Amino acid sequence: MKKIGVLTGGGDCPGLNAAIRAVVRKAMQYDWDIIGIKNGWKGLINGEMELLTDYSVSGILPKGGTIIGSSRTNPFKNEEDVKKILENIKRFKLDAIVAIGGDDTLGVAAKLHKLDVPVVGVPKTIDNDLSGTDYTFGFDTAVSIVTQAIDRLHTTAESHHRVIVVEVMGRHAGWIATMAGIAGGADEILIPEEPFDVEEVCRNVEQRYRRGKNFSIICVAEGARPKESDSLITKTDKKDEFGHVQLGGIGHYLAKEIEKRMDVETRVTVLGYVQRGGTPTAHDRVLATRFGIAAVETLKKGDFGKMVALQGNKIVPIELEQATNTSKTVDKELYDIAKVFFGR
Repeated sequence: MKKIGVLTGGGDCPGLNAAIRAVVRKAMQYDWDIIGIKNGWKGLINGEMELLTDYSVSGILPKGGTIIGSSRTNPFKNEEDVKKILENIKRFKLDAIVAIGGDDTLGVAAKLHKLDVPVVGVPKTIDNDLSGTDYTFGFDTAVSIVTQAIDRLHTTAESHHRVIVVEVMGRHAGWIATMAGIAGGADEILIPEEPFDVEEVCRNVEQRYRRGKNFSIICVAEGARPKESDSLITKTDKKDEFGHVQLGGIGHYLAKEIEKRMDVETRVTVLGYVQRGGTPTAHDRVLATRFGIAAVETLKKGDFGKMVALQGNKIVPIELEQATNTSKTVDKELYDIAKVFFGR
């Protein structure tokens, strides 16, 4: 093995550069060349490549984003793109690919593996919803950012006797909302796994008022929905190449319902992309580094079609399909811990 391609796909998140750096530095120990594939699978389709050197990755450990770019490109939407990928792998003489991404990016990697492309996956998503791994890098940073936001919103909510709804990311899984909500002392946490009753939310807020607590913080994941609705609240009907619509608006829906039913001043804060940006936490830097090192070691062993995963305190290879077949949802026991504080 002489030449390895590395790409980052899907939404950016803190820790991507730490993973890229680890892949490059570990590969250098084996005298392998590392080729940065620009802008995810789109770069492999278009042949956008650059050699990554020791100098390329110097100083990138604390930086957010990804130095090689990203995209939400799905090459399996048409046969021509798949053909171009296979041609470019031969053209650039890539012996294997390290794909860093979430379920969409790694889903493409799993399909390419079935076409005999040597590939190893690295789990990345702030949503922490990839199966087979206890944590993905980017998640800890996102939780820290949301927790800090909730801390700050407490002071203004308490000063003005308001209900403040904080909308956070989480399409299918409410890990960010649950963990940050617990850490930040949110008074209500609403997640995709458990459709909520607006009346029950209002009763919990009223209970706090009766206890002399004249403010509330409600943390809601973007994929949460009320029990009376079968559909998610979205910003637009337009879908990306993997069939996902852009979520957003559940916070404003909930705030409007609370004001209408309780006649209490309610405000909304949508954290949005700020959750993805900025410097990764120490935890995410270390985890991304461990994943990057493990990915190269997995390639060295010729153990293709795997994703490196954190299980307990060990990094182990698991089948790519195991990681992407189903979403990892919030543990009921963890959410039950959060419920203890609802309405208190």
